[in-house]
Amino acid sequence: MKAIISASELATDLAGPRPPTLLDIRWQLSTAASPRFDGRAAHAAGHIPGAVFVDLDADLAGPPGPVGRHPLPDMDHFGAAMRAAGVSADRPVVVYDDGPGWAAARAWWMLRWTGHPDVRVLDGGLGTWEGPLATGVEETTLGDFRPAPGAVRLLDADGAAALARTGLLMDARAGERYRGEVEPIDRVGGHIPGAVSAPTMENLTEAGHFRSAAELAERFKALGVTEGTEVGVYCGSGVSAAQQVLALTLAGIPAALYVGSWSEWSSDGSRPVAVGSDPQ
Repeated sequence: MKAIISASELATDLAGPRPPTLLDIRWQLSTAASPRFDGRAAHAAGHIPGAVFVDLDADLAGPPGPVGRHPLPDMDHFGAAMRAAGVSADRPVVVYDDGPGWAAARAWWMLRWTGHPDVRVLDGGLGTWEGPLATGVEETTLGDFRPAPGAVRLLDADGAAALARTGLLMDARAGERYRGEVEPIDRVGGHIPGAVSAPTMENLTEAGHFRSAAELAERFKALGVTEGTEVGVYCGSGVSAAQQVLALTLAGIPAALYVGSWSEWSSDGSRPVAVGSDPQ
């Protein structure tokens, strides 16, 4: 099953006899220097016709705390949010955002992890859509999706630490955060000992599309992926790392997501922290 879809392919599918459920997951990382982005207002101002807005912070994550800034949501709440957005088990789903695919990939990963069989990310996001935009709020028909967690592998803090020693653990954040030179959000900068730096923006072309499967495979090979390598990914809070899991999927490489990521790891002062460009 394809994990991404182009804007032209989406337009064809939406006009067909079995159009996908379309979810707008626009979201931006908030920091002290960057106020909270209002995705719901952006959606109301203009979205792909038929799309329903899903709030990443409220529906794709639980409340922030010791287990991270974007921990897994309560499954009853997540299921209800997906059904309210029209998600059904037997209907394809397409998710999109307006950035590098981080938020859309979080929705893609959540639906895959909970057992939905057909979810794709709009490659390049909303900016690639050449059709008209709708405004306001769409009416929806209640879906029937019931989440069944565990369809793909998930890492906790101990699992991530072990994988950094026995397999390949990728840090999907920008290189300066990995090296500990800056840390705009979490308690301390640096990385999980043994993790390798693998910024998500390198998965994309200059135009913002995912690189080809062959190019991605070469990228991950250079980072240390070989046949049989067990791979895991983390980031700041389990959002941008989902985009890396998506890129690995495009390259034919299964990978586990550490949802708690650095926001969970760094919250516990007893956990070791590495700094600099050396994984160790």
